Amino acid sequence: MAFYAALRTSVAMLMMLVVTIQHTSATAKIVCEQLHKDKCAFSVSSSGTRCVLEQRMTHSTSTEYECKASEIAAAHLSNWIETDKCLEACGLNRNMVGISSDFLLEPQFVKKLCATQCYHGCPNILNLYFNLAAGEGVYLPKLCEAQRASSRRAMAEIRSSGLAAAPEASIPAEIQGALPPLPSSS
Repeated sequence: MAFYAALRTSVAMLMMLVVTIQHTSATAKIVCEQLHKDKCAFSVSSSGTRCVLEQRMTHSTSTEYECKASEIAAAHLSNWIETDKCLEACGLNRNMVGISSDFLLEPQFVKKLCATQCYHGCPNILNLYFNLAAGEGVYLPKLCEAQRASSRRAMAEIRSSGLAAAPEASIPAEIQGALPPLPSSS
């Protein structure tokens, strides 16, 4: 009997230790300078500053990358490492150096940023580019609205030019059912 009581106590203590370790790792504070370069870009420290990947030249003229805290604060976000899913959905990657609004000039990037998967599913990235756009005097929701209107206008031009796809009646039924629904314009 004493053996089973000791075994139960040991198992209970082991379970508490595991839960404590999991809780500690889940609530660990993010410090930009301590992040590996593969987790740096688009992360937010526990103090709410955005982490940025920077290049630096070494004495041997090779380039090294390091993670630094930027002076840009993330509104209402902290302790955040962006997911690979969001980076892909928004057309970004972890090797991006610095933080820049230049991507807002690229139509393909704006199209991905404004797509439902990024716009409604990646609040950290949306927050960053909303603020970068505002710094350039652009209201991101209006930019996305213009991008969607431009896409519809371009599609209308393609259809009216005679280059449009065949009518649905000529598309085999098994392919019609496999086509994804069109995204809403709201």
